[in-house]
Amino acid sequence: MAAVDVDMPMEIEPQIIRNEDIEREAEGFKEKGNTFYIKKDYSEAFNYYTKAIDSCPKNASYYGNRAATLMMLCRFREALEDSQQAVRLDDCFMKGHLREGKCHLSLGNAMAASRCFQKVLQLEPSNSQAQQEHKNAAAVLEFERMAEFGFDKRDFRKVVYCMDRALGLASACHRFKILKAECLALLGRYPEAQSVASDILRMDSTNGDALYVRGLCLYYEDCIDKAVQFFVQALRMAPDHEKARLACRNAKALKAKKEEGNQAFKDNNFEAAYKLYSEALMIDPNNIKTNAKLYCNRGTVGAKLKKPDQAIEDCTSAIKLDSTYIKAYLRRAQCYMDIEQYEEAVRDYEKVYQTEKTKEHKHLLKTAQLELKKSKRKDYYKVLGVGKNATEDEIKKAYRKRALMHHPDRHSAATSEVQKEEEKKFKEVGEAFTVLSDPKKKTRYDCGHDLEDDSNNMGGKLLGVGSYSPYPGGNVALSSR
Repeated sequence: MAAVDVDMPMEIEPQIIRNEDIEREAEGFKEKGNTFYIKKDYSEAFNYYTKAIDSCPKNASYYGNRAATLMMLCRFREALEDSQQAVRLDDCFMKGHLREGKCHLSLGNAMAASRCFQKVLQLEPSNSQAQQEHKNAAAVLEFERMAEFGFDKRDFRKVVYCMDRALGLASACHRFKILKAECLALLGRYPEAQSVASDILRMDSTNGDALYVRGLCLYYEDCIDKAVQFFVQALRMAPDHEKARLACRNAKALKAKKEEGNQAFKDNNFEAAYKLYSEALMIDPNNIKTNAKLYCNRGTVGAKLKKPDQAIEDCTSAIKLDSTYIKAYLRRAQCYMDIEQYEEAVRDYEKVYQTEKTKEHKHLLKTAQLELKKSKRKDYYKVLGVGKNATEDEIKKAYRKRALMHHPDRHSAATSEVQKEEEKKFKEVGEAFTVLSDPKKKTRYDCGHDLEDDSNNMGGKLLGVGSYSPYPGGNVALSSR
């Protein structure tokens, strides 16, 4: 009988470490992690919980503990992954669901957070922590709703308020921070907006939203070239970023149109410059600083076109946008001077001098104050109907003409009211001629000096009713008709 081969049993390799030993080692790592967690040494705690997971990757509590540690380190996205793994391993792991909800809430996903807290309440309806966190999630959703409504209504202060409240419950939400930063920029609070965006970029240098906000701040501060660089970078990181695309287009268009207007002004083509500045103002009403400059530039053009009222209106628009814009105050003040509205001019120059106490500004203020003082007394040039640069001969001729016009003998048949009015005007003509025909008095008058002392001595020199002196050196009677 032939021999039959029999399978001989294979040699069993000795097991170096049994499963129980692995679990015991993992528990040791966990206990050490707990010790460091209590000491608030979260980095070491994380290391030991990781060793525990490496030893027993199917233990839900190890992931839960590491998630708690990552939350203390503000690494919420990693903590979320560990929490989700924990509940995948054990769907009844209540702490895992609670931590997952907290991570969702911290990251701004209030809807997902609510579902997690509801799961905890299904497992333990009386869980007070889950009840409170569920309320917090509902509050965040409400702040989001209010912020969205406020943004649509351009109530940016309301949006900032809502985002501040929401971030109190969702501290790691970049979306809320970006919305807040964008609204701060729209409110002109650029340093605050820059700070928020910079904080995000320090954690994530490729964040397209943060790059957009940085560009937006520069754009609104009239640093258009730098702004465009940030918008381009944002679009490189997020090609579908519509806000960055629109802002980039507006920035380039605004720069081009403004430069065209400036060139037209330099070429003395004021009508074209006015049109170009007007077109530039239509590009982006949110760009306060640039638009203030455009209004001031258009005001300068208006002054060149001899349209002072229009120039004043544009300068006023510039000041409304930027109350610290010295150039707009100076331009408006000069326009007020041109149309002899000296009180308004003095007010603007005072504002300028309070802000920048330079010799030039002091001189402008003094000049305006002098013109205001002069404007409050009788304007002898207007009384005679001559300009301030009239010659001696022109003053004499104007005096003769006005004296004849208002001589009382010409109005002897008029009513007593008319006679009184003409007598008053006749005397004013005499006063005007007395001052303007005397070189010394005229100089003092032109310089704004008080002539009261001189006026007290005019009694013997001014012409009385019934006679006038159209020529120096004699009185000529006028027959009544």
